[in-house]
Amino acid sequence: MAHRDVLDALLHDYTVRVEAIRRDLSRSHSADFAEQAQQRQNDEVLEALLAEAEQELLRVRQARQRLAEGRYGECLCCGEPIEAARLAALPAAEYCLSCAQFN
Repeated sequence: MAHRDVLDALLHDYTVRVEAIRRDLSRSHSADFAEQAQQRQNDEVLEALLAEAEQELLRVRQARQRLAEGRYGECLCCGEPIEAARLAALPAAEYCLSCAQFN
């Protein structure tokens, strides 16, 4: 699968995930105190998941921008090519393995 296709699929997946989490967070809460406490804990987990999904969505968008500019697969730190295996595992990778260990 081409890099663009992989990034487009990830963009779609993270967009759907972010929208679903936002819907869950906007639901109404129970009037029962015990249930409210449990719902608040659930909301805290959802908020953490939302932050993570939004960060990944940003990384994918940035990777798509680098692809459009002809810089996809180039380490943002040293300028060397990012290893193919690393890009296969982390398509939005910004750094080669060596630089990633220091960033």
